[in-house]
Amino acid sequence: MSFRPVYIIDGARSPFLKAKNAPGPFAASDIATITGRALLARQPFAPEDLDEVILGCASPSPDEVNIGRVVALRMGCGIDVPGWTVMRNCASGMQALDSAITNIQAGRSQLVLAGGVDALSRAPLLFSDAMVRWLSGWYAAKGAGAKFAMLKKFRPGLLAPVIGIVKGLTDPVVGLLMGQTAENLAWRFGITREDMDRFSVRSHQRTMAAHDAGHFADEMTALVDEKGNAYQHDDGLRRDSSLPNLAKLKPFFDRKFGRVTPGNSSQVTDGATWLILASEEAVQQYGLTPIGRIADSQWAGLAPEQMGLGPVHAATPILQRHGLGLNDLDAWEINEAFAAQVIGCQRAWEDEAYCREQLRLDGALGKLDESKLNIDGGAVAMGHPVGASGARIVLHLLHILRRTGGKRGIASICIGGGQGGAMLVEAL
Repeated sequence: MSFRPVYIIDGARSPFLKAKNAPGPFAASDIATITGRALLARQPFAPEDLDEVILGCASPSPDEVNIGRVVALRMGCGIDVPGWTVMRNCASGMQALDSAITNIQAGRSQLVLAGGVDALSRAPLLFSDAMVRWLSGWYAAKGAGAKFAMLKKFRPGLLAPVIGIVKGLTDPVVGLLMGQTAENLAWRFGITREDMDRFSVRSHQRTMAAHDAGHFADEMTALVDEKGNAYQHDDGLRRDSSLPNLAKLKPFFDRKFGRVTPGNSSQVTDGATWLILASEEAVQQYGLTPIGRIADSQWAGLAPEQMGLGPVHAATPILQRHGLGLNDLDAWEINEAFAAQVIGCQRAWEDEAYCREQLRLDGALGKLDESKLNIDGGAVAMGHPVGASGARIVLHLLHILRRTGGKRGIASICIGGGQGGAMLVEAL
């Protein structure tokens, strides 16, 4: 079966802003709108020429549930351009790209703006079920006597908030926080606390070097708030990151026996990423110059409690289809949800039993060359705005390939609930 080629024309992302225990300066729709407007402003076509806008978002606010449509209208795409929202947890941005690819290959669309966003600092605080039941009784009470009876039932503890992001990052099937699934991988593959911290230091060091060399300049567009304050860079980078500093942090998800800490985990972050995808016909119609193409994609499922190994299960079939080994690629981006999770993926590929039993291979796939993996660091240093990360790693992978003269690479991501996503990207 032949498929229409799908080209990447351009892309942009916002700075990733670390949540600081308070709502951040921008709503998710603000970040996506500002970033998208800047990207569209430099194109030879008008925003109204898009066939659709697809936006991944894991946690839209109640007043922008179909955030894809909200942002499309705010960017000036016009009422005739459909806008819609997809959600596949951590891979929502990658799912938006894949949905665009599907529609382009089917001939339904020619020119699509796709990406992802989340403003996790604005995740809601919720009432508990007990408080909601009390409020229901209060509003149903008729007369002073009934109201007084309800007041006697009230307890201050009912006001204790339910933290929305904690509920969102807890798998409802196995009852584990995502960090607890990372602890599972640490135990399974013998990943030590020092292994994780060393990986994290490297992530910060690589991100710092890339930042100082200007490697993010071409893909990042600044955010400016209503007071005129400019946000031009990822603000979660720790230039003082070191093994002694990380060793001071206590385990967060398993406080007694755990190894996963805030320092070797991705940061809770706000941010957006967009890519423009086009068919051959759109390239010719608008005189576009593609910078790359998405050559293949794959989704995979696995046990929710081992969800961090999703990249192994999604990327391996792509390697098999194209007759590639791990190091035949010029670069890899594996989203750094947790240091233990990325290390776990590396060790799974090196593990004879895992590859035979879980991936149905003849033997271990081998050792991934770490000089090709997350060359400019990753989410441990930059942050992980859940809806945006899947699109960010695709966009950044393409920039790495073009910068280094590489031809092709894979971007892959683990997904809460026990899934993985991967895309084979080729530079042009």
